[in-house]
Amino acid sequence: MDVSLHDVRHALGELGRLRFGEMRVEDAIREIVHTTHSMFHVDGAGLMLADADQHLRSVAASDARFTHLEDLQIEHQEGPCIDAFDTKQLVGVDDLANDHRWPLFGDAAVAVRVRAVLASPIPYNQYAVGVVAVLSEESRPWSPEGELALLAFTDLAALLIASMMLGEQQSEISAQLEGALNSRQVIEQAKGVLIGTKGISARAAYEQLRAQARAERRKLAAVCADVVVNASRPAARPSAG
Repeated sequence: MDVSLHDVRHALGELGRLRFGEMRVEDAIREIVHTTHSMFHVDGAGLMLADADQHLRSVAASDARFTHLEDLQIEHQEGPCIDAFDTKQLVGVDDLANDHRWPLFGDAAVAVRVRAVLASPIPYNQYAVGVVAVLSEESRPWSPEGELALLAFTDLAALLIASMMLGEQQSEISAQLEGALNSRQVIEQAKGVLIGTKGISARAAYEQLRAQARAERRKLAAVCADVVVNASRPAARPSAG
């Protein structure tokens, strides 16, 4: 069943009180996820936020199905939610059984009855800090109306997160995001070093840093910090002959 614009307007009207801080951010996020799940008529909906290692962790989910997205994407380091987070673009897949963008994740997801996913990145300043996503156990084309609806719910989630981060409300979510934003700054600096020294794209720089972190079994932020520190050291002068 497709999402109609009337459904979107009605749902956003029902959620209007969230914009005025009438409930805790954690409760408001759960309310957004619940409404998204019911409006899309899907098998799962949830909101993931990045942690200090830039892994997407679920902070609100409609049911246990959504945990498969978190677990499988962290295990295989690929998937639609990761792409939406990395590229800061809406990412959709109608049928993972016939889509080969994420071969390891796709096969594992189909095995646990996840076939279609639509993921929208949550913006904060110039970064993405998480995603809002919906999933279906059956293959499903995502309509333009459905994409617009998910973007609208994502914007509402971003507004709530921004108000929380700019205010004085301390919570587990705000602490997680502070760690994610701090590590993201180091990662962006390291990407800049590789772009400048190797002439590669931002995407390639990020993939190289992630591959190094996996190979060395170290945290991504620690690898990036080393890259930045090494780049700031003056080049050794050749000894006089």
